[in-house]
Amino acid sequence: MSTKKKERPLPESLGLPLVGVETHAHLDYKRPNAQEFPQELPLVLDRAAKAGIAALGNVFLGAGAYRANSPVLRQYPQVFFLLGIHPNDASGLDSREVADMAALFAADPNLKAVGEIGLDFYWDDTPRDVQERFFREQLALARELEKPVAVHSREAAAETLKILDESGIPGERVLWHCFGQGPDLAVELIHRGYTVSIPGPVTYSKNEDLRRAVAILEMERVVIESDAPFLTPEPYRGRPNEPAYNVFTAQAVARVKGMETADVWRITGENARRFFGLGS
Repeated sequence: MSTKKKERPLPESLGLPLVGVETHAHLDYKRPNAQEFPQELPLVLDRAAKAGIAALGNVFLGAGAYRANSPVLRQYPQVFFLLGIHPNDASGLDSREVADMAALFAADPNLKAVGEIGLDFYWDDTPRDVQERFFREQLALARELEKPVAVHSREAAAETLKILDESGIPGERVLWHCFGQGPDLAVELIHRGYTVSIPGPVTYSKNEDLRRAVAILEMERVVIESDAPFLTPEPYRGRPNEPAYNVFTAQAVARVKGMETADVWRITGENARRFFGLGS
């Protein structure tokens, strides 16, 4: 039996320009079989830059994570921040947590969006009414701050859309994080003018429904994310994800759209800069 390891192209082998934007990563999350944060961070960011990523959005899951890890990440000017209470983390919290977030946003201009926030009915870690209350409170905070939101929705699309429709948040300030559904939901998001973030599973051979959805999305509303260390794209599936692997997600989107990968890379980067209010 052959023991030869599978050959995988390096992300930088695609030769993409340094204009890409990673819209959603958990750089401070402890990855399996990895060095401890922050020792690993310079290596991850170096690989991202070699792959063509100029800016990266780190998602802090709560004020505690922000306070613990933002001082390290702040040393890297290419990293911008998102902060939100994930629906699976809302149990046992009270509204003081949202007030705490408001103070952090007021003090830090590098906090560009409220997220990830939303509903997750796949897990039962947090009662649905608690999830919905925190989702609404954080949407109200985003509206008050005039900040965009990154929305997490798992097996709760109808309920998520209902709350967003009632929130008063303009469609151009809503990013649907980690889109993984088919054309029917894509149509709903297009109708509302949302930005849609495409993750690594678009590369999976059995994910034809997601590729059909990508086919109908307008490129002006598409961005790319890793959700690192989760949802690793082919050909690195099975390993912890990292931002550099976004090049393979862009390549898959380009194939669906009949475009050059470099053009998808450039357009999605421009879309992300506009959405998050990043400099050029």
